[in-house]
Amino acid sequence: MKKIIITGGLGHIGSYLTDKFLKKKNIHLIIIDNLHSQRFPSLFNLKKHKNKISFYDLDLKNDSISKVVKKADLLIHLAAITDAENSLGKKKIYLNNNFKCTQEVVKHVKKYKVPLIFVSSTSVYGKVDRDQILFEDNQKILYPQSPYAEIKLKEEKYIQENLKNSKFFIVRLGTIIGKSIGMRFHTAVNKFCYQASMNKKITVWKSAYDQVRPYATLNDFYRLTIFLIYQKKYINNQIYNLVTKNLTVKNIIDFIKIKKKIKIKFVKSKIMNQLSYRVSNNKLEKTGFISHDTIKKEIFDTLKLFDFDNLKM
Repeated sequence: MKKIIITGGLGHIGSYLTDKFLKKKNIHLIIIDNLHSQRFPSLFNLKKHKNKISFYDLDLKNDSISKVVKKADLLIHLAAITDAENSLGKKKIYLNNNFKCTQEVVKHVKKYKVPLIFVSSTSVYGKVDRDQILFEDNQKILYPQSPYAEIKLKEEKYIQENLKNSKFFIVRLGTIIGKSIGMRFHTAVNKFCYQASMNKKITVWKSAYDQVRPYATLNDFYRLTIFLIYQKKYINNQIYNLVTKNLTVKNIIDFIKIKKKIKIKFVKSKIMNQLSYRVSNNKLEKTGFISHDTIKKEIFDTLKLFDFDNLKM
């Protein structure tokens, strides 16, 4: 029985992994979450899985996780305050939470020699030449446009410097697409789906409509974690991009248009001064892992969450 820890396990990504892992044999799931974002519904209906899951209401900054980590086979570190745009002017808050949580995780996985999967973000790539294709190992293309992204880079560097003799895998995820019980609606695609379903105008950053951005589905990330659980040789102290597909905002909205009549309202954003960029999956594909393009289906499934007929506006 493999014991897998997920920090921040009640959130958008973590709750999806939980649902999927509980359907697998020979996995005991250990969730650590401080419920800061109040994703209580992610804990509903888990009693039937009581022999396959453990939950710890712990704050990584203040509570010891030593006994939890000690006998684990893998730790997936998701715990963080997210929302890049909302981090503007709040760098100290994000630093005190996100970076300190990662420091604590690193301390324990190092002590007990537990392999680490750290979830970073393609938002660490910033102001680049139009339509430039970005690769993980080019340090000259890292221009984070938000405190959230700056801290992700700081966490990556900290892991690389402090786990040289341990095993880790840093994955830079594209903007997440997909439904889960712990999902939020501040990320672009989820927000668009909610607005379209509520007959609201879709608010699009004016400079972003025709610009290319990387997107990743929850299912691709789950598939990657399963791949790494059974192909441990690829937890090899490297950084990898995970992108299901590079798309424009227009591409995303065109998918929504198939199911919904929409109107668009263009708005400004303080961090949207990047040009188009495409993020490469080539390095990850060399391990044998190939992304599955289910983006349209994931968007349709998200729209279905709000599918009711008596909506009044």
